[in-house]
Amino acid sequence: MADDLFKALADPTRRTILDELVEKSGQTLFEICSRLSMKHQLGISRQAVSQHLAVLEAAGLVETRREGRCKFHDLNTAPLRHITERWLDRGAPGPEESTP
Repeated sequence: MADDLFKALADPTRRTILDELVEKSGQTLFEICSRLSMKHQLGISRQAVSQHLAVLEAAGLVETRREGRCKFHDLNTAPLRHITERWLDRGAPGPEESTP
């Protein structure tokens, strides 16, 4: 599961899509494509965005739901929390808190 997560996060376009979903969750493919084009000047096809969303969904970072004919994409931060909890011990002092 971690491999899929890191693969998904490795691509800058996918990170931009996640940024957009943080700003406004529950977007359709059309909305995401529009925001990428207008806000980020990314000339990317709907099919390419759809493929990026599929990778994000496989990694658990995006969840989809259907309402009628529309498919909405929502951010899921649980996989990110799982990774941070894996390596960060809440009781141990961080590098900035430790004393020599």
